Amino acid sequence: MPRLDAVTLKQLRALAAIHVHGSVTAAAAALNVTPPAVSSQLRTLEANLEAELVRRGPEGPAALTEAGRQALAAIEHVEATLETCVQRVAAAAAGRTGQVTFGVVSTGKYFAPGLIRRLRDAHPELQVSLRIGNRGAIVAALERREVDLALMGRPPASPAVAADVLGPHPHVLIAPPDHPLADRAEATAEALSRETFLAREPGSGTRILMTRWLDRIGGGRPFRADEMGTNETIKQAVIAGLGIAFISAHTVTAELETGRLVALRAQGLPMMRDWQLIRRSDAALSPAAERFRALVLEMEGGFIPPWPPRRIGPFAP
Repeated sequence: MPRLDAVTLKQLRALAAIHVHGSVTAAAAALNVTPPAVSSQLRTLEANLEAELVRRGPEGPAALTEAGRQALAAIEHVEATLETCVQRVAAAAAGRTGQVTFGVVSTGKYFAPGLIRRLRDAHPELQVSLRIGNRGAIVAALERREVDLALMGRPPASPAVAADVLGPHPHVLIAPPDHPLADRAEATAEALSRETFLAREPGSGTRILMTRWLDRIGGGRPFRADEMGTNETIKQAVIAGLGIAFISAHTVTAELETGRLVALRAQGLPMMRDWQLIRRSDAALSPAAERFRALVLEMEGGFIPPWPPRRIGPFAP
């Protein structure tokens, strides 16, 4: 019974060399071994396959039998597969291929897909999975190592992370264009205290910034805040006149450009923060994730919407 588990690459390569070079002696020279070593590999292979593979004659080149031709086809297939494997391993080790999971806080979802599209067009071999959630969800994903890199504003205190600054992240106070404060040179803390603020859930990055800003300008004055679950809900509620909102300017670029919303003038606004690319500092990135990071940094924030936006509608800078 053939012993396939005993067949080795050396045996098959000896057969291939005999076929290519025409004799055991020439095959040995090509393989940089002795003729007896080639003969031994051939005999062992024939024993393992229980078939004559090379027809030996007193004159002329060695000729493969039909069984030998089948074995030759096998080694050619194996060599091609190994070559493909080597190329793929080298590409993965260099970060040219591989899977990257990219976590993005919800305020970044308005431009992060465009970033991924640019990377995909330029580097289709790099597979990027986009995961969007609020700040707490993305920080938790970093903690559980479910994302390789994350896009957010303020880095978390835990887990320990390293951060690359990508570009400015302005925050503004929005209102419908017919709001009484839209024509003010600056909305005072007293005037704002009479407004209803439409806000994200406690713990979100925007809610934290809003609370700090109101505490700073209000000196402890209370402000009314109605909680809403998403930026989209907040935008539509502001457009409908249900209140005003402190929000990432990058979530309302289109509405500011077309005049469906305006940015109110107020002390300390726009509040400028930074978008940052976050990675855990206690573990090295995979080659693919490191390449993704390098490609993003090469863009120098060119994928982030500019501030202020184009003045199409009645935008109050």
